[in-house]
Amino acid sequence: MMHVVAGVLVDGAGRILIAQRPPGKHLAGMWEFPGGKLEPGESPDSALVRELDEELGIAVEPLSFEPLIRVPWSYGEKGMCLEAIVARAWRGEPAALDAAAIDWRLPADIDPAMLAPADRPILAALKLPEHYPITPSDVSVEEACTRVRVALARGERLLQWRVPHASLATSREAIASLLPDIERFGASLLLNRDIDTARTLGLGVHLSSDQLRGLRERPLPWTQWVGASCHDADELALASSLGCDFATLSPVMPTASHPGAEPLGWPRFARLAEAASLPVFALGGVGPSDVFDARMHAGQGIAGIRGFL
Repeated sequence: MMHVVAGVLVDGAGRILIAQRPPGKHLAGMWEFPGGKLEPGESPDSALVRELDEELGIAVEPLSFEPLIRVPWSYGEKGMCLEAIVARAWRGEPAALDAAAIDWRLPADIDPAMLAPADRPILAALKLPEHYPITPSDVSVEEACTRVRVALARGERLLQWRVPHASLATSREAIASLLPDIERFGASLLLNRDIDTARTLGLGVHLSSDQLRGLRERPLPWTQWVGASCHDADELALASSLGCDFATLSPVMPTASHPGAEPLGWPRFARLAEAASLPVFALGGVGPSDVFDARMHAGQGIAGIRGFL
C-alpha cells in the first residue's frame, strides 16, 4: 500500500488551504489537501516538509505538526494510506506551483463533494468534535429536550437524538422546538434512524447497523452529517462505502445495557479504527474522561449517553 501524506494548513483565521488537481492528472478538477508520496526511508513529517516546499513554496515548521487521521483508501487497484497532518506555522506565502489553483476556506464552507473521495474523511475529522453525546432512551421527550439544551450551553456541538419510545409525531415536534437552539449555537443534531425527518429538516442522521446493510447509497446530501453504528470491520467498511461521514464503534468496555456483548478493549478498537476509512468515535462503557485514550487509539473521540447527558 502506497503511503501518502497530506498537509492541513490552518491559518490564524481558522481557514484551511485546499488545492485543485491540474488537468491531465487522476481526478483532475477536484480539490484536495496538498501533499504526496513518501520516498523510501522517509518519515511522514519529513515528506510533508518536502512536499509543501515543492508544491506550495513554503517552509513548514514540524514542531507545529499535529496528527489528524490516517485514511486507508483504494482508487481501483491502487491502494494507499493517506496520513493527514495539521500544520499551523510556516514561512513564505503559499503559491500554486503544482496545482491548478489553491484556495483558503473555513472548514464549514467546504462542500465535501468538491473534494477527492479520499480527502473527504480528512475534512470530516477536522470538523468533528471530540464528544458525541446521545440522548438517554429512557427519559421523556421533554427531559430529552432539556438535556440537549443544557449540553449545548455547556459547549457540546454534535449530538444524537434517540428517544425510541416516542411517537414519530411527538419526536418531530420536539426536534422542531430545538432547531432555534441548535442554530444559535452552531451545533449539529443527528436523528437516530429517521432519514425522512432529517432530510425534511436539514439535519443529520445516525444509521443503525441494520440500515447500513439495506442502503445502497448515501441517504443525505454531503451538507448533512451521516453517522453509523458499527461493531466490527465489515460494518465499518459498509459505512465507508456508503459515504458516511463517521461511525461509532462499540462496545469498547463492558456496559450494563449490553451485558452479553464482548467488549473490544482499546487495542482491538485501535486496530479497527486505524483500518477504517472514516473517523471513528469510541462508544460503550466510556465517558468524557476517556477522550485521551480514544485519541491515543486512533479514535476521533468519545460517544456516550450518561457521561454526557
